[in-house]
Amino acid sequence: VSMHKMPRIWLDYLELLMEQKLVTQARRTFDRALASLPITQHDRVWVLYLKFIRQPGIPVETAVRVYRRYLKLEPTHVEEYIAYLRAKERWGEAARKLSEVLNDDTFRSLEGKSKHQLWLELCDIITKHPQQVAGIKVEAILRGGIRKFTDEVGRLWTSLADYFIRRGLFEKARDVYEEGLTTVITVHDFSLIFDACTQFEESLISAKMEQLGDEELPADEEEGGQGEDFLLKDDGNDLDMRLARLEWLMSRRPELLSSVMLRQNPHNVAEWHKRVKLFEGQPTKQILTYTEAVKTVDIEKAIGKPHSLWCAFAKFYERHGDLPNARIIFDKACQVAYKYVDDLAQVWCEWVEMELRHQNFKKALELVRRATAEPQRPKRMTVEEERALPVQQRLYRNLKLWTLFADLEESLGTLESTRAVYERIMELRIATPQIILNFALYLQEHKYWEDSFKVYERGVAMFKYPHVRDIWQAYLKQFVQRYEGTKLERARDLFEHALSQTPPDEAKPIFLQYALLEEQYGLAKHAMEVYHRAARAVPKPERMSIYDLYIAKASEFFGIGKVREIYETAIEAEPPHELPDEDVRSLALRYAQLERKLGEIDRARAIFIHASALCDPRRDKTFWSEWKQFEVAHGNEDTFREMLRIQRSVAASYSHVQLQSTIDAAKLAQQIPQDLEDGSGAKRTRADFDSMAALEEQAMQQEAAAAAAAAPRTALSGFVSAGVIQQGQDQSKDTQAKQALENPEEIDLGAEQGEGSGEERGGAEEDEDAGVQQRSVPSEVFGSLASKVQQGSTNDEQMGALDRFKKRRVQ
Repeated sequence: VSMHKMPRIWLDYLELLMEQKLVTQARRTFDRALASLPITQHDRVWVLYLKFIRQPGIPVETAVRVYRRYLKLEPTHVEEYIAYLRAKERWGEAARKLSEVLNDDTFRSLEGKSKHQLWLELCDIITKHPQQVAGIKVEAILRGGIRKFTDEVGRLWTSLADYFIRRGLFEKARDVYEEGLTTVITVHDFSLIFDACTQFEESLISAKMEQLGDEELPADEEEGGQGEDFLLKDDGNDLDMRLARLEWLMSRRPELLSSVMLRQNPHNVAEWHKRVKLFEGQPTKQILTYTEAVKTVDIEKAIGKPHSLWCAFAKFYERHGDLPNARIIFDKACQVAYKYVDDLAQVWCEWVEMELRHQNFKKALELVRRATAEPQRPKRMTVEEERALPVQQRLYRNLKLWTLFADLEESLGTLESTRAVYERIMELRIATPQIILNFALYLQEHKYWEDSFKVYERGVAMFKYPHVRDIWQAYLKQFVQRYEGTKLERARDLFEHALSQTPPDEAKPIFLQYALLEEQYGLAKHAMEVYHRAARAVPKPERMSIYDLYIAKASEFFGIGKVREIYETAIEAEPPHELPDEDVRSLALRYAQLERKLGEIDRARAIFIHASALCDPRRDKTFWSEWKQFEVAHGNEDTFREMLRIQRSVAASYSHVQLQSTIDAAKLAQQIPQDLEDGSGAKRTRADFDSMAALEEQAMQQEAAAAAAAAPRTALSGFVSAGVIQQGQDQSKDTQAKQALENPEEIDLGAEQGEGSGEERGGAEEDEDAGVQQRSVPSEVFGSLASKVQQGSTNDEQMGALDRFKKRRVQ
């Protein structure tokens, strides 16, 4: 009795009917099942019911009615119904349902679609099937979407036009396209509408041409006529008009695109200038465009320079020879409340330049005097109050206008009027270093030298470094050229004043000018003092160039004594006046080379010893090679050995310096295996790189050298003997002890060394040697070694020092 309440029986029965394709019986059975079962179990029946109505052969009207009943139970599944309607091409019902969904603010799509997507679907349906959606207000719907969805305006406009095209309302579609082109604000939307409009016009032309090609021309058309019966013979051939409409549309594209850009931002000055250029050759449109531009652009919102629109407007009238209107435009432009004073000043300058171009010099002077006139206002105002004033009240302090005023007075005015303008600029405290230089140069051209120097004095008092640098250089140069050496003390005071205000990094040019003044008109001693001060005052990287010039001038004026003093001062300078290590090494080599040329070998050697502490043997190989060549040419075994000892000690001291980077560590790691080999290719011991071991190794080398001192050949590799004859190993112990106590680094400078030139000292030494009687040592003193020594000396006389050295190494 209660089996009709069991859903399983109904479902099996319904599936059986569906397999038998009994449409009417199955539909009635579905209705009986829904009526018998409680509503909580209807969802199980509806799943099978919807599957049934989607089968082929089910009438669409039946399915629509079933879906309507289903939506009363599940209204959120309306998207399934809409999809079914679109599949069955029931466009009217689908559009109505989409409209209901869009009007329902509480609707949430189960498929995740937004209102925007649903709106676009509705637009596609109603525009592509206008005949089936007659009951819907299509135009109102689309215009509402245009107002609501601003990112799809172009597509909606084209959809609306497409709707009218499908209905055959071509003129209405053309109006829609025109309205869209003149209202969109993005280039993307404009491109969509313009391309669609162009395609629409081209399609109309193509259709008309095909229509004309299919029709045959009437016979009486060939006879022609005078046009009096045009209305009677009009056959509707408007192809020429359609072509003209398309050409007109294409020619308007730049103008329409410019309108789009200006609708985006009507305060864009550059776009207004571009729009004016579009109407080149059309003065009326250009005037209208300029007028619209100056009325539309808001000064506070403007992007660009709004005053350029006024200036370009006035120049337009000037180019067409209408100066009165150009003056009217400039006069109106000067009354605009610009944001910056420079904008208003530029307008005045353009007005003055226009008058100058037309030879109206008096008018130009009147304009610039009018622009620079000080307005009536309270004498004392705070900075904030002055900034709050309009730009017309602050124009009198604009430097651009005053500079133009000064130029006009120099060209058209008198000396007194020009000086008055420059004085007024300095009173307003708006002068620049260039104004000071121009004023002084103008006075010098009119031979007012002292007045120009007063202007320079006011300029150096008004500005500070680095702005005053050019003023000081011009002041000093002009003063020296004017008075030369007649007012030397005043010139010195000027240079001292300039140096007292000049920072060290800017002082070098002034020092050089000061020294040149002393060289040409003063004392050489004073010039040397200036160079000495410059070498201590300029920045560290520039001191070497000062010392080069200092040494050259000292050599020219005072000779070798002053040069030596400068070299020693530069090399031994202490912080903060010291030179960089690289420059010290360079100076030391030059100083040693100078002493070498003068024959002062001991002095040169002392310089090498002093500078060796700054020269790492692994990096500064040039210095050590120079010293080695010097010892080979002028030294002996003891000095050469001393040089090697100093080189090892310096290398050891540098080996203990903390490495500052991994790069230095890597370089030294690559350098150590190379340094382990000496000049002859033999491996060096680790003692060369350890301080204590180095001292032990040095002591062992000294003992070996003392044991081999009496050997007949040189015990030092790489040294060429200067001709000292070793006289055997029978020297007394007192003599050996005396040689051991001698300091090889001691230099006997003599009591009078440093006084006089090297030639005078050389001549004195020759005179002293000439007064000493020399006598040879008897051969009995040497015993059996005398014959060997004599034989060796005889062979040595026949060969050079290098050959003798090679012979002894072979032995």
